[in-house]
Amino acid sequence: MLTISQLAATAGVTVRTVRHYHHVGLLPEPERDASGYRRYSAQAAVDLIRIRTLADAGVPLARIDALLHAQPAEFASAITDIDAELQRKIDQLTDYRRRIAELAGGEKLVLPPEVVDILNRMRSLGVSERRVRLERDSWILMQALDPHVMPQRIRDKNAGFDDPETMRLYLTCDQSVDWDPDDPRLDRLIDDLDAWEIKHERDGSEPKYVKLAISRISEASPAWQRILDTLAHRAKQRRTTGHDS
Repeated sequence: MLTISQLAATAGVTVRTVRHYHHVGLLPEPERDASGYRRYSAQAAVDLIRIRTLADAGVPLARIDALLHAQPAEFASAITDIDAELQRKIDQLTDYRRRIAELAGGEKLVLPPEVVDILNRMRSLGVSERRVRLERDSWILMQALDPHVMPQRIRDKNAGFDDPETMRLYLTCDQSVDWDPDDPRLDRLIDDLDAWEIKHERDGSEPKYVKLAISRISEASPAWQRILDTLAHRAKQRRTTGHDS
């Protein structure tokens, strides 16, 4: 027979925990013996270990009480269900760990691998991280607002990176962010960009989410603002001339 201290030590809990289980009715409290001590049987130790194990697994105390009084088949079935729930939580935590590990590369959390490859390709080609972030934000907005165009946009973007002239203009635009708006290099860049848009039958129009992303840099770059304003003016003139004719 065991004292309450020995019982608690056997189950790996405190005496206070044993008394709590007495109080809530999970573990019967034995009568005192002739010496005035409460003595616990081996079965009490088995029951206490069961209670502690189920409680540690997150099983509510009310359900533990029902399980302790269940028939063996019912108890075994309940244990199977509890084990399945624990496995579900393990899988969920494993997924959380994977996502936490990916936080260093934030785009991986929201963008498909093909787009992440584009962003990494931009970095390898020497595009500034500021421009990469602008590109990333555009893809995120596109995925949320216009997802059906993404496959074609991915193909077009990779094709552009494969074209030396397009890539030259892309890198020059990236560098021009820090230029003075009166820098004479802007005149040549504007002419080259205008010729590129004509060649590729572009009228300078972009979806709203692209314009929103670009505006974040143009607001802080007078050079970019001049480029965009001039290209928009030239495109408008072409459209007007085309209508008049």
